[in-house]
Amino acid sequence: EDGIRDGIVRLVGSEMCIRDSVYSLLIMAMSCNNTENQLQADVFETSAKGNQLTKISDFPVHEAKVNLKLMPEQTFQTISGFGGAFTESSAYLLNKLSKANRDTILKAYFAKDGARYSLTRTHMNSCDFSLTNYSYTPVEGDKNLEHFTIEEDKDDLIPMIKEAMAISEDGFKIFASPWTAAPWMKDNKKWVGGKLLPEYYDTWALFFSKYLDAYKSEGIDIWGFTVENEPHGNGNNWESMHFSPKEMTDFVQFHLGPKLEADGYGDKIILGYDQNRAGLKEWVDEMYRDEASSKYFHGTAIHWYESTYDYFPEALQYAHKKAPDKYLIETEGCVDSQVPVWKDDAWYWKKEATDWGWDWASEEEKYLHPKYAPVNRYARDIIGCLNNWVDGWVDWNMVLDRQGGPNWFENWCVAPVIVDPDADDVYFTPIFYTMAHFSKYIRPDAKIIGLENSDKDLMATAAINPDGTTTVVLFNEGKTPKSINLTLNEKSVQFAIDAQAIQTIVIPTI
Repeated sequence: EDGIRDGIVRLVGSEMCIRDSVYSLLIMAMSCNNTENQLQADVFETSAKGNQLTKISDFPVHEAKVNLKLMPEQTFQTISGFGGAFTESSAYLLNKLSKANRDTILKAYFAKDGARYSLTRTHMNSCDFSLTNYSYTPVEGDKNLEHFTIEEDKDDLIPMIKEAMAISEDGFKIFASPWTAAPWMKDNKKWVGGKLLPEYYDTWALFFSKYLDAYKSEGIDIWGFTVENEPHGNGNNWESMHFSPKEMTDFVQFHLGPKLEADGYGDKIILGYDQNRAGLKEWVDEMYRDEASSKYFHGTAIHWYESTYDYFPEALQYAHKKAPDKYLIETEGCVDSQVPVWKDDAWYWKKEATDWGWDWASEEEKYLHPKYAPVNRYARDIIGCLNNWVDGWVDWNMVLDRQGGPNWFENWCVAPVIVDPDADDVYFTPIFYTMAHFSKYIRPDAKIIGLENSDKDLMATAAINPDGTTTVVLFNEGKTPKSINLTLNEKSVQFAIDAQAIQTIVIPTI
């Protein structure tokens, strides 16, 4: 309306010359046009300029124009959820903060007006983001696991999960992952590396069932498992246990699947693999080798550490085609090998972060590991995954300290929320808001839908939620702001996205 009034003022030379009847007629025509052809939409933006999931309504017009057309008649995968991991390190840090700050963080992740995390992970036995090595099976030779105990989880990890459950109105799924069995079950008798001895396959299957029992007794229902975190190992640095594709498939088909079924846990989700995407083909070929093996695998778990920027669409497409009715979930990703930067939002938008491959990748694979902005890495990967059949995306630690720990191996990483427990201070990084663009507005059981995009440099994905709302997420990595024309069912809405920005557009039920 202001634009129309200003235009008429310039045309006739004086605001006093505007006749009220002409102005009213123009506004009435515009309102009618809005009702008939305009989509109603709320736009939320996080940007390098400082927006933090900010609702915006003032849109400049830019030279760069983009047309987006939503095609709800084309539906793809059903969403499982988005979220992060409950680790001992995160839980320990929360317990060192004031109750006010602990509550602030958990509400930011799980409350209705927060990020509304819906899919989460935790570790079985210790992992690198534990304070020390520990196992639920401390007694050597205890094949029947009569001394199984989750006592180590009761100080920090279980209270964090319970507090999150109390805060979440929608609830959330939890899947659990082991990094290793206790050393006494392995061929090398160590926490790091080695393989599970065949004589302990039944014991290890029992371990999963015992874990379900123990957590159920704490009031925590576990949705499912990944069979083994990073079965290729991690360079023999922290807790690990190696499986080949055949070894894992045999373990699931002949031991874990039947054991869970026999103990009344046949409905629990089993996800195979659980490592980087470049290795997907050999794993899904083996996991789904026949009907007997496929029966016990409910899906495939993947990580993102193969590259800082490449989300491997061909591998994701192959995994989906191999098992189109199974889950395909990204179960771990973070900015790794990096000490987080404290209260400097600009750093998270710059190409300064490194990953493990910056120093350690082979020369022929170095190109996969350039420095890359943390926000870009998250937004690019999540949208790339959603556009290639991935149905869930789970971050790693929810909370870390200013060093990127605690971590018994000193394997420092970045988390969406960084805390200084000594000062009782909290920093919500731009990564937190990036995750929330997806987790808050694309809900479990949403359907990814078709989308035509006229700009190859603007990443976009779209979904229809169970409540009928439509969510579109855009990522403009470049330095050029863009005007957008978004069309759905022959109605449209015009807005703009800033340079270096993520946007979520929420369209009410039509």
